[in-house]
Amino acid sequence: MEKTATNPQDFIESLPAKVRSDIDRLDAAITKVMAGHAKTMWEGTFWGGSDQKIIGYGDYSYQRSTGDTVEWFIVGLAQQKHYISVYVNAFDEDGYLVEKYADTLGKAKIGASSISFPSLNDINLEVLLDLVEKASQRMSQP
Repeated sequence: MEKTATNPQDFIESLPAKVRSDIDRLDAAITKVMAGHAKTMWEGTFWGGSDQKIIGYGDYSYQRSTGDTVEWFIVGLAQQKHYISVYVNAFDEDGYLVEKYADTLGKAKIGASSISFPSLNDINLEVLLDLVEKASQRMSQP
Protein backbone atom coordinates (compact mmCIF):
# COMPACT_ATOMS: atom_id res chain seq x y z
CA MET A 1 0.00 0.00 0.00
CA GLU A 2 1.06 3.56 -0.51
CA LYS A 3 -0.09 7.08 0.16
CA THR A 4 -2.17 8.61 -2.61
CA ALA A 5 -3.44 12.07 -3.48
CA THR A 6 -7.08 10.99 -2.98
CA ASN A 7 -8.88 13.36 -0.63
CA PRO A 8 -10.15 11.37 2.39
CA GLN A 9 -13.43 13.34 2.40
CA ASP A 10 -14.03 12.46 -1.26
CA PHE A 11 -13.50 8.82 -0.34
CA ILE A 12 -16.02 9.06 2.51
CA GLU A 13 -18.58 10.76 0.27
CA SER A 14 -18.20 7.92 -2.27
CA LEU A 15 -19.28 5.29 0.26
CA PRO A 16 -22.82 3.85 0.26
CA ALA A 17 -25.22 5.86 2.42
CA LYS A 18 -25.74 2.82 4.67
CA VAL A 19 -22.18 3.06 6.05
CA ARG A 20 -21.21 6.64 5.21
CA SER A 21 -22.61 8.18 8.41
CA ASP A 22 -20.67 5.79 10.68
CA ILE A 23 -17.43 6.34 8.75
CA ASP A 24 -17.98 10.10 8.67
CA ARG A 25 -18.64 10.19 12.42
CA LEU A 26 -15.59 8.03 13.19
CA ASP A 27 -13.42 10.10 10.86
CA ALA A 28 -14.44 13.33 12.62
CA ALA A 29 -13.76 11.84 16.07
CA ILE A 30 -10.39 10.32 15.10
CA THR A 31 -9.36 13.52 13.29
CA LYS A 32 -10.08 15.51 16.47
CA VAL A 33 -8.03 13.15 18.65
CA MET A 34 -5.20 13.05 16.09
CA ALA A 35 -5.14 16.84 15.61
CA GLY A 36 -1.78 17.96 14.31
CA HIS A 37 -1.16 14.68 12.48
CA ALA A 38 -1.36 14.19 8.74
CA LYS A 39 -4.52 12.58 7.35
CA THR A 40 -4.00 10.80 4.04
CA MET A 41 -5.40 8.00 1.94
CA TRP A 42 -3.49 4.74 1.64
CA GLU A 43 -4.49 2.61 -1.32
CA GLY A 44 -3.33 -0.64 -2.84
CA THR A 45 -2.89 -4.27 -1.93
CA PHE A 46 -3.07 -4.92 1.79
CA TRP A 47 -1.34 -7.74 3.72
CA GLY A 48 -3.96 -10.36 2.94
CA GLY A 49 -3.76 -9.64 -0.77
CA SER A 50 -6.97 -7.63 -1.04
CA ASP A 51 -7.22 -4.16 -2.54
CA GLN A 52 -7.95 -1.60 0.17
CA LYS A 53 -8.56 2.08 0.74
CA ILE A 54 -7.64 3.21 4.24
CA ILE A 55 -7.72 6.68 5.75
CA GLY A 56 -4.44 7.01 7.64
CA TYR A 57 -3.98 9.35 10.59
CA GLY A 58 -0.44 10.19 11.61
CA ASP A 59 2.78 8.85 10.19
CA TYR A 60 5.57 6.78 11.60
CA SER A 61 8.34 4.67 10.18
CA TYR A 62 9.93 1.45 11.31
CA GLN A 63 12.67 -0.83 10.15
CA ARG A 64 11.89 -4.39 9.07
CA SER A 65 14.19 -7.27 9.93
CA THR A 66 15.41 -7.05 6.31
CA GLY A 67 16.70 -3.55 7.01
CA ASP A 68 14.07 -1.84 4.83
CA THR A 69 12.44 1.25 6.31
CA VAL A 70 8.65 1.25 6.04
CA GLU A 71 6.38 4.29 6.24
CA TRP A 72 2.96 3.61 7.76
CA PHE A 73 0.05 5.25 9.57
CA ILE A 74 -0.51 5.28 13.32
CA VAL A 75 -4.29 4.84 13.04
CA GLY A 76 -6.26 3.73 10.00
CA LEU A 77 -9.96 3.66 9.16
CA ALA A 78 -11.43 1.46 6.42
CA GLN A 79 -14.79 0.28 5.17
CA GLN A 80 -14.65 -3.43 4.43
CA LYS A 81 -17.31 -5.48 2.67
CA HIS A 82 -19.32 -6.28 5.82
CA TYR A 83 -17.69 -4.25 8.58
CA ILE A 84 -15.70 -1.20 9.58
CA SER A 85 -12.06 -1.67 10.54
CA VAL A 86 -9.91 0.57 12.69
CA TYR A 87 -6.20 -0.21 12.65
CA VAL A 88 -4.13 0.98 15.59
CA ASN A 89 -0.46 0.45 14.86
CA ALA A 90 0.82 1.20 18.32
CA PHE A 91 2.59 -0.88 20.89
CA ASP A 92 4.63 -0.70 24.05
CA GLU A 93 7.02 -3.05 25.80
CA ASP A 94 4.13 -5.46 26.50
CA GLY A 95 2.73 -5.68 22.96
CA TYR A 96 0.05 -4.09 20.81
CA LEU A 97 -2.21 -1.58 22.56
CA VAL A 98 -5.36 -2.96 20.87
CA GLU A 99 -4.98 -6.23 22.75
CA LYS A 100 -5.01 -4.38 26.07
CA TYR A 101 -8.38 -2.79 25.18
CA ALA A 102 -9.98 -5.93 23.72
CA ASP A 103 -12.34 -6.62 26.64
CA THR A 104 -13.66 -3.05 26.80
CA LEU A 105 -14.20 -2.14 23.13
CA GLY A 106 -17.60 -3.78 22.75
CA LYS A 107 -18.92 -6.19 20.15
CA ALA A 108 -15.91 -6.35 17.82
CA LYS A 109 -13.46 -8.77 16.28
CA ILE A 110 -10.04 -7.94 17.71
CA GLY A 111 -6.69 -8.63 16.08
CA ALA A 112 -3.23 -7.62 17.25
CA SER A 113 -3.65 -4.17 15.74
CA SER A 114 -7.17 -4.22 14.30
CA ILE A 115 -10.71 -3.72 15.52
CA SER A 116 -13.56 -4.74 13.20
CA PHE A 117 -17.26 -4.23 13.81
CA PRO A 118 -20.45 -4.08 11.72
CA SER A 119 -21.70 -0.74 13.04
CA LEU A 120 -20.56 2.11 15.24
CA ASN A 121 -23.38 1.12 17.61
CA ASP A 122 -21.50 -2.13 18.33
CA ILE A 123 -18.49 -0.52 19.98
CA ASN A 124 -17.70 1.72 22.90
CA LEU A 125 -16.61 4.88 21.05
CA GLU A 126 -15.21 6.49 24.21
CA VAL A 127 -12.88 3.51 24.78
CA LEU A 128 -11.87 3.45 21.10
CA LEU A 129 -10.97 7.14 21.18
CA ASP A 130 -8.98 6.65 24.38
CA LEU A 131 -7.03 3.93 22.56
CA VAL A 132 -6.45 6.31 19.61
CA GLU A 133 -5.18 8.99 22.02
CA LYS A 134 -2.76 6.54 23.64
CA ALA A 135 -1.55 5.44 20.20
CA SER A 136 -1.00 9.05 19.16
CA GLN A 137 1.05 9.75 22.29
CA ARG A 138 3.01 6.50 22.06
CA MET A 139 3.85 6.52 18.35
CA SER A 140 4.32 10.21 17.57
CA GLN A 141 7.82 10.81 16.34
CA PRO A 142 9.74 14.00 17.06
